[in-house]
Amino acid sequence: VQLQASGGGLVQAGGSLRLSCVVSGRALRGYAIAWFRQAPGREREFAALISGDMTRYGDFVRDRFTVSRDSAENTVYLQMNGLKPEDTALYFCAAGPKTLKYTLARSYTYWGQGTLVTVSS
Repeated sequence: VQLQASGGGLVQAGGSLRLSCVVSGRALRGYAIAWFRQAPGREREFAALISGDMTRYGDFVRDRFTVSRDSAENTVYLQMNGLKPEDTALYFCAAGPKTLKYTLARSYTYWGQGTLVTVSS
């Protein structure tokens, strides 16, 4: 299984970005797909999850992000609105078995290379 994340970039505070994660090698069905982020000097942080019909979000998201899936394209999206400078980080998508411990990075087997999101004030 390979994951390819894209869609990062530079945006002003209050702006939006849509990240994409293309999954190849296996169908999305049966996998939990999550987005994590990592800022310099900080630990990797859970942002969002889509697993079957279930979606979950990290505490910092507060209704600003939406995770979705296009099964035909084997792609998972993360729509990010109301971006803040503190959202600046490298964003990763990850795939793994469905688990209750979905906020933990170690729960995921496969990782994409990350896409950089920079939010200017």
